[in-house]
Amino acid sequence: MMDDAFSWVQTLSSIFVFVVGAFLLTVIVLFVIDVTQTKHTVRRNFPVIGRFRYLFEHMGEFFRQYFFALDREEMPFNRAQRSWVYRAAKGVDSTVAFGSTLNLTSPGTAIFVNCPYPTLERDAVPTVPLIIGPFAKHPYEAKSIVNVSAMSYGAISKPAVLALSHGSRMAGHWLNTGEGGLSPWHLEGGCDVVFQIGTAKYGVRGEDGKFSDDKLREIGNIEQVKMIELKLSQGAKPGKGGILPGEKVTAEIAKIRGIPEGEASISPNRHPEIESASDLLDMINYLRDITGKPVGFKAVIGAYGWLDELFDEVNSRGIESAPDFITVDSGDGGTGAAPMSLIDNVGLPIKESLPLVVDMLCRHGLRDRIRVIASGKLINPSDAAAALCMGADFINTARGFMFALGCIQALQCNKNTCPTGVTTHNKRLQRGLVPENKAKRVQRYSETMRKEIGIIAHSCGVTEPRGLKRFHCRIVQSDGRSIPMNELYPDVTP
Repeated sequence: MMDDAFSWVQTLSSIFVFVVGAFLLTVIVLFVIDVTQTKHTVRRNFPVIGRFRYLFEHMGEFFRQYFFALDREEMPFNRAQRSWVYRAAKGVDSTVAFGSTLNLTSPGTAIFVNCPYPTLERDAVPTVPLIIGPFAKHPYEAKSIVNVSAMSYGAISKPAVLALSHGSRMAGHWLNTGEGGLSPWHLEGGCDVVFQIGTAKYGVRGEDGKFSDDKLREIGNIEQVKMIELKLSQGAKPGKGGILPGEKVTAEIAKIRGIPEGEASISPNRHPEIESASDLLDMINYLRDITGKPVGFKAVIGAYGWLDELFDEVNSRGIESAPDFITVDSGDGGTGAAPMSLIDNVGLPIKESLPLVVDMLCRHGLRDRIRVIASGKLINPSDAAAALCMGADFINTARGFMFALGCIQALQCNKNTCPTGVTTHNKRLQRGLVPENKAKRVQRYSETMRKEIGIIAHSCGVTEPRGLKRFHCRIVQSDGRSIPMNELYPDVTP
């Protein structure tokens, strides 16, 4: 017995000596490498220890949101915003206690003006469906105010698309495909689908890279596809096409898009065929004629004189030639990958661009003809209600539904390493995202959004959310005082 014990002690001692020796040898090798290399100053001055800088820098993204950041100070979304979405999606109590943590004197804050006689529950009415595309062969009766904004299959994973598809059917809202083409997973849940066409024309392109009439007809013949959205630009990268890193271009995604597997998918920064208002209307009417579906376009607004030209051209041709909807994207919108210079400093935010577009439509007498969809950071009821006050007909959100799927804002969307399986094609990481479970969260988030937008509307004394007007909301100015939105953006009568 004693011999066996002594043998074990010798074995453990040998292992310990080996591990310590290997560790010391590794440190010596790294020390020599660091002091002799000339590329990294920190590692040259602080050999071995300096290497931890990169680890801490990377881990800081994750630790900040859990240990150091206050509820309202993170970007692009703070903990309070994310927590509300998580609670709404899980169907748990979304009330809070003790008082608001929102700084009500911060410039740009929206404050809704409650009336002395709020709308009683018995007086509230369901949101009326709106017809989009009255001159299309197949107009679309859109039932939900809140819908899923554009997210391509490729930018997000198969389980994520499946959960969105099933959840969208259960909630009764539409699902936008994003510019990556139509996959079987978009259709599997049986929801209404908006097919987006980006500058690379994925899913409807011929071998020459231009439109394929046959493929467009195929899209038009799919009953679930309710509308076509022509993407001119998006909030996070106006003037830049879509970017899908090569490691996310799987064989299936390459087939759907019509591109080589494993190569980065870089879309042109605009449609080469569109150089004027006349060209844009020509393309919209071409797509509407060949698919039979309502057609509109998505754009982030910067310069806006081109909209006057477009609306003048519509009135010259006749209102049937108009786009059926305009999706106004915010300059602080989201994306899977984009240059930081575009994300930070290009494009107007929705608070400025949305009322501008609505007013231009009114001045040209087209407000009732062209529906307005607002998108860009509208993940909470208050943000959505403010957009409705500005004149939006519908609200689109992508990141709100990503949070509903379980996104933790790990900021890994441009890589294949998303820890929650939402934006990765790594099977091991996708395993945690179970579509059957997450579809219910998608449904609950959508329903709770609509319910609480209604609560704000009823507090302001209107019977349903689209009854909200600019005078129902005040915007805080730089001196901490608020002014009515209709003074900041005067209403324009059609």
